[in-house]
Amino acid sequence: MFIVLFRTIILYLLVVISMRLMGKKQIGEMEPFELAVAIMISELASLPMQDTRISIIHGIIPIITLLTLQTLLALLQLKSEKIRLFFSGKPTILIDKGKLDLKKLKDEKFNINDLMEELRMQGYYNLSDVEYAILETSGQLSVIPKTELTPVTKTDLKIKPSQDVLPITLIMDGKINFKNLIIAKKDEAWLKQMMKKNSIVSTKNILIALLDSKGKFYYQLKEKNTQDVIK
Repeated sequence: MFIVLFRTIILYLLVVISMRLMGKKQIGEMEPFELAVAIMISELASLPMQDTRISIIHGIIPIITLLTLQTLLALLQLKSEKIRLFFSGKPTILIDKGKLDLKKLKDEKFNINDLMEELRMQGYYNLSDVEYAILETSGQLSVIPKTELTPVTKTDLKIKPSQDVLPITLIMDGKINFKNLIIAKKDEAWLKQMMKKNSIVSTKNILIALLDSKGKFYYQLKEKNTQDVIK
């Protein structure tokens, strides 16, 4: 009786600590491999609780090993964009400028019925109301409606609507994303000019810099120099 109680307390605390160290995320926000690790940890903890013939060490060691691997992988993903893309993938645009991308839907094993259901759950009943629909790496769908359908529309104010564009990340963790610079139709000289204009000495000081949905330059500096600025 006391042995089972002791095992349960130890394994419960270990699971709670493991989940805490994995980060504050809801199940729907987890990457697929993060969800798999969470399920594995819970299974490993439940076995020694149910069967006293299984040594508690045989539950603790695998949990600590998985937690260590998960922590190392999370750190590597913070440091390397290639590793982050390999394990987490990247968001996929399923509706681009109001048009369905059937190839992307097929690649993501996402049929039109699934897409329509997700849109309805977010309050969009017509495809014609949607400018962009983005399948995030967590599996959730982000929807950007057409500008004229947003609350207090520019049409109501008799202002010619201008469609927002997707934000483009130019610098992440001090590293320039040259591919996105090309997409934004900018070059390194323009980026350095913007840095000089904002008194930024080096890209290494920048946590993130991007062109927001309005085409404005936004940046945030690292650590002690942290500040949010839109130009």
